[in-house]
Amino acid sequence: MDHETLKFEVAKYEGLVGEGQPNMKALEEYRKREADFLKRVKDLDEVTAQRDAMKKRYDDLRKTRLEEFMSGFNTISSKLKEMYQMITLGGNAELELVDSMDPFSEGIIFSVMPPKKSWKNISNLSGGEKTLSSLALVFALHVFKPTPLYFMDEIDAALDFRNVSIVANYIKDRTKNAQFIIISLRNDMFELSHRLIGIYKTSNATRSISIDNKPLAAAKK
Repeated sequence: MDHETLKFEVAKYEGLVGEGQPNMKALEEYRKREADFLKRVKDLDEVTAQRDAMKKRYDDLRKTRLEEFMSGFNTISSKLKEMYQMITLGGNAELELVDSMDPFSEGIIFSVMPPKKSWKNISNLSGGEKTLSSLALVFALHVFKPTPLYFMDEIDAALDFRNVSIVANYIKDRTKNAQFIIISLRNDMFELSHRLIGIYKTSNATRSISIDNKPLAAAKK
């Protein structure tokens, strides 16, 4: 290779080397984008951790809700049987989940078996049978979660004398821990009350009278 050719080759490669100088702005842009990427990764990790924590809390709440519901459901079901048997002197009652895998989706079936009869849904019962079934459920709920005051409007209207007496005596026993205000026209019911309040009409006006219903022996004293 002669001298001129060598100079030419040197000049060519020097030009190539010049063209291959790194772009320092590109490196700066890379570092900037890398920092932005790392920040976004950190933000994503934080959001993911928050999501996982909230999902765990949600799952825990769902589990707690199910456990508390099933505990209450089983207690009320057991007490319902007891109350219905007591009121009807031998019948049976049952609460059943429509979907046992998801008790909150479909609801509950309330079925009873009156004495000497077959199982029936509460919607297929007579007026008196519906009243007894509903009262049994109310009393079962009272045992599970008592409240201080109950208001009942003519719950005995469709009941025979025997059932009125049974319900009245049960309510009287429950008045040790709660107050019952009952509208009734049945003497088997209101004779057991602690106080009677009568509403009557006279001279185009409504009036009331209140009587303390004390036993006769106590009144003589």
